[in-house]
Amino acid sequence: MRYFEDFPEGQVIDLGTKTVTEAEILAFARQFDPQPFHTDPAAAAASPFGGLIASGWHTAAMIMRLYVDAMLSDADSQGSPGIEALRWLRPVRPGDTLRAVVRVASATPSATRPDRGTLVLDWEVTNQSGETVMTMSGRGLFGRRPD
Repeated sequence: MRYFEDFPEGQVIDLGTKTVTEAEILAFARQFDPQPFHTDPAAAAASPFGGLIASGWHTAAMIMRLYVDAMLSDADSQGSPGIEALRWLRPVRPGDTLRAVVRVASATPSATRPDRGTLVLDWEVTNQSGETVMTMSGRGLFGRRPD
């Protein structure tokens, strides 16, 4: 089990990779973001994007899965009070392989709850060409190591 103390300020954690499929893009978009450039390859080809792209929310959800698998699944995670910034900088297309890296921007023990602390985390998501497709900054609450 990893605790707040195991994530010092400045630490960089590679969350791994995820290759995006057309079927995943279509399924997510049809359920959650049914815009034509996410759900219809022909309409997407005629759009300003020139082809099918993943919803930004789908990109964020895929990265959340990487985050859980690589960092939260063996940590005393206690949720999140939210994000401060989220930017989708480039389209994510079928066949793209995304890599996510998170950096601990700050680690602050709670002043009111001594059993936990807050991490401010900065994410960067790149594609197989090294282009940044998404950035995010948010907070995570983590339990402190028991005495």
